[in-house]
Amino acid sequence: MTTDRRTFLGTTAAGLAGMSLLPIPSFAFDRVGAPARIGVIGVGRQGREIMGELGKYEGVQVTAIADADERRLESGVRRTTGAQGFAGHKALLERTDLYDAVCVATPTHTHLEVAKDAIDAGVHVYCEAPMESTIERAQALVRAARASGKVFQVGFDCRSNPVYTLARSFYRSDAVRDLVNVFAQQHSKTTWRFPSNDPARERELNWRLDPEVTLGLAGEWGSHQFDTVSWFTGRYPASVRAFGSIRLHADGREVADTVSCQLRYKNGVVMDYDATLANSYGGRFETLYGTNAAIKLAQTHAWMFKEADAPTQGWEVYANRQQFHNDEGITLIAGATKLAEQGKLREGVGLPNPPLYYALGDFLKSVTEGAEAACSADEGYRSTVVGICAAQAVVSGEEVAIGEDLMKVS
Repeated sequence: MTTDRRTFLGTTAAGLAGMSLLPIPSFAFDRVGAPARIGVIGVGRQGREIMGELGKYEGVQVTAIADADERRLESGVRRTTGAQGFAGHKALLERTDLYDAVCVATPTHTHLEVAKDAIDAGVHVYCEAPMESTIERAQALVRAARASGKVFQVGFDCRSNPVYTLARSFYRSDAVRDLVNVFAQQHSKTTWRFPSNDPARERELNWRLDPEVTLGLAGEWGSHQFDTVSWFTGRYPASVRAFGSIRLHADGREVADTVSCQLRYKNGVVMDYDATLANSYGGRFETLYGTNAAIKLAQTHAWMFKEADAPTQGWEVYANRQQFHNDEGITLIAGATKLAEQGKLREGVGLPNPPLYYALGDFLKSVTEGAEAACSADEGYRSTVVGICAAQAVVSGEEVAIGEDLMKVS
């Protein structure tokens, strides 16, 4: 959808209000209107992060947690104030009197079983992304979510991110105009391996390195960034070509620690995506290049780089700017008008919390106020499919078609 320039200028002419084109949620708990009790299933790294972000919300309490791993369960219980621990999700789901909703943060290939059991128990579900490790299992989860009558939100958190919401309003105006191409990456020098003296426990802990179940970097990380581009553009790729190799972690693993993907869209746009566990330079970002400007997204920050021949739209004179080598980026600041009134504009360039915080806030709002899920099962499914196809392309070394039939769940 494109907004004509007159409408855009009319919206943005009022000084710093031009940096808040859409209503941006506040950073406080007033986004959620009632107390909430939450159960967390899976208290590995992501589950612990979920518990940490939920703890920032006044009136929200983690009242039950479950994990099949005894050590993680004990550690998780210690992080809460009075939560009951359960040695598995089935035991937790027998006690629906303890919570109003659950967050599922188990390994990707277990989401269908865990989330469907939660749906069958009649509770609201926040399911981490990607949704599942195969298309068939992801489709089954979509069908279950549709039939539940409960809130089901997929954890593609870009759709709740206030900075990304603001940047998307610019992208969908005349400020960027025609998309040329996209580049995204996630670089982090880490291992993905968790050591254990128990071989069975080590395999369970290191499911991301198990070629039988993992989606690897292209699926586990890439699907989140593919979703960002799809949310901005309203398009999904038609095919993906990819390759991967082990560049650092020659520890017996079979799963690539470095991948490169090229996603092709029907309109001729190409998205190049790189991910690695061998180098941290540049971190994580997505850049959408348009004929009028480029927008760079970096989770808690975003910038717009205007072309020299792009028309001036009036609001630029009020914009905060940041220098990047030879380029000057206009900082896209969520809630800029309120920050300016408080004299905190410079302080408020980035988000005060990680994107997960806002995704959980939207989920809580859906549970307590009946708001629409920020990322529905159907939307989450489509980006999961792209991640699965990218993972298949890495393994096969061949181009994988992403047919329109794959994007539909009957």
